[in-house]
Amino acid sequence: MLLKLKCSSFRVARITWFLVEMKLNDSRNCYRTVQFVTSRIVVIPFYCLLRFASGSIMFSTLEDGKIVKGLAGVPSDGPVLLVGYHMLMGLELSPLVERFLIEKNIMVRGLAHPNLFARKFESSSPEFSFNDWIKVFGGLPVTASNLFKLLSTKSHVLLYPGGAREALHYKGEEYKLFWPNQPEFVRMAARFGATIVPFGVVGEDDIAELVLDYNDLIKIPVVKDFIRDANSNMIRVRDETSGEVGSQELFIPGLLPKIPGRFYYLFGKPIETKGRNEILKDKKVANQLYLQIKSEVERNMAFLIKKREEDPYRSVVDRTLYKAIYATSNEIPAFEP
Repeated sequence: MLLKLKCSSFRVARITWFLVEMKLNDSRNCYRTVQFVTSRIVVIPFYCLLRFASGSIMFSTLEDGKIVKGLAGVPSDGPVLLVGYHMLMGLELSPLVERFLIEKNIMVRGLAHPNLFARKFESSSPEFSFNDWIKVFGGLPVTASNLFKLLSTKSHVLLYPGGAREALHYKGEEYKLFWPNQPEFVRMAARFGATIVPFGVVGEDDIAELVLDYNDLIKIPVVKDFIRDANSNMIRVRDETSGEVGSQELFIPGLLPKIPGRFYYLFGKPIETKGRNEILKDKKVANQLYLQIKSEVERNMAFLIKKREEDPYRSVVDRTLYKAIYATSNEIPAFEP
């Protein structure tokens, strides 16, 4: 699959147009490359490892409420706003972006924390920095103006209301939403008649155990100083008036790897806002829709947590054996929704 994208700010030479080539073979040959017009190929081993370990499976909901395997329930025509839960360290991102590229030929545009675009996140790679990778795969800083631009161009936009607070949650907080008190995105979506698709994703607890969270790390003197120094100049997306989500100290959690389970995604029934712009200007009505979306995300996660117990291929061991026996199969089965 070849996509033509625009990117800037390369560290060595400015290459404005390049090709992104997705090499999507089985787990033994999996790799993703960015092929420059100069034929330079960069391989990302971590992505291959995550793809193999997570064995991601996706479900979506049709207009009649039927849950089906794949993304048939997600509208192909934009603007579409995908709103969901942000797993630990954002591990769900790359499988999601990949699946939309494969199945629907759509580049999902994610709105990310502005600090991910800061210079301190640039790598020592002479060709590509971490910032560039975010841009290649559709990422933009989360601002109202960027959301406005993306919706106005009928894009498929990925939004996490819980932001860094969810992605860097503490022990015992997995699958808990930390959304702002105010419906920040509802009226913007209605202005452009965007379709909102709430989604849930589970599986972080099957990949790793969170052993050191912010409260643990801040007790270690050297680490404490490092975290406070790193956060002193951090861009704040929200303040304390936004609720718990306003508490968004950035840190790197301590994780203990597990024998991998599986990532499960469920995209809920699309919610139309077209023709509802005027009525959603009412704060009470907008808040009701906001709470409906939030509840749908929670229901989707509860559904997946329950149904994954029925998946005979939840473990990476079982999936590997399946691939060894059925080598020609492109997708490993899961539970029946």
